[in-house]
Amino acid sequence: MPRKPVDITVPDLSGRRAVVTGASDGIGLGIATRLAAAGAEVLLPVRSASKGAAAIDSIRQRHPHADVSLRELDLASLASVAALGETLREEGRPIHLLVTNAGVMTPPERQTTVDGYELQLGTNFLGHFALVAQLLPLLRDGRARVTSQVSVAANRGGISWDDLNGERSYDGMSAYSQSKIAVGLFGLELDRRSQAGGWGITSNLSHPGIAPTRLLAARPELGRDGDTRGRRLIGAMSERGILVGTVESAGLPALYAATSPDARRGAFYGPSGPGHMGGAPAEQKLYSRLRSHEDAARVWRVGEELTKVPIPQV
Repeated sequence: MPRKPVDITVPDLSGRRAVVTGASDGIGLGIATRLAAAGAEVLLPVRSASKGAAAIDSIRQRHPHADVSLRELDLASLASVAALGETLREEGRPIHLLVTNAGVMTPPERQTTVDGYELQLGTNFLGHFALVAQLLPLLRDGRARVTSQVSVAANRGGISWDDLNGERSYDGMSAYSQSKIAVGLFGLELDRRSQAGGWGITSNLSHPGIAPTRLLAARPELGRDGDTRGRRLIGAMSERGILVGTVESAGLPALYAATSPDARRGAFYGPSGPGHMGGAPAEQKLYSRLRSHEDAARVWRVGEELTKVPIPQV
């Protein structure tokens, strides 16, 4: 039976400036395309200039008048994050939407960022923490909505507070879950601190469910020469319309969380189908690992300590 398509209506975003990480392909490219189609000016901070250029071409093929541009960013380098922050602050234009979508997943062997942090913790969490800190004045000026992309993996495992970098024991999936739990806790703490400090920022969470993205595809730079068995299975299920979503549908929860006037601050959005693996986006119950305010405050402190980019209270 053919899959019933799912979609949402994106409001007019004319005059809004949006930043989407991880937008050179996959879910992020889909989100950026929809934001541009709705009239937003969309910035694509990318590590690979060639992939970024291909993404820009893809968007403009569908929307010739799209206002899209590239910026340089490697989330695995805090110096790169700082450089992007400086560039955008010098441009001096408010940011109205930020979707922290980029991520790496399950290198089979432990790898580290430029700054020496376990790659998934450093890229998925610390890179985005530093990015928000660097862009905070512009986010405040734009009374921005920040949507942090977590994962179904944030509903398993936990944070190894005494071995955050996996130096004593490394498991790729456990480290990935930890990084996404940290992302979720940070996103919720950002909203609480914004409310307490009057920053004007609203922050919420999304997850894409399960879809055949490049996260589990062949990535030689991560030590993965071929698609994982899980990636092949997910691809086959997606093609047949069985339970999981498509790359297009997987971007809808973040798109809804970032743009819908009905999306709530501090809320969590994901697919509404069986097992929350696919389907139309809807608000969902917060994962148990994301409910502790104490853990969220601790994650915030860890972010400040490891990135050395404090976020002021006022």
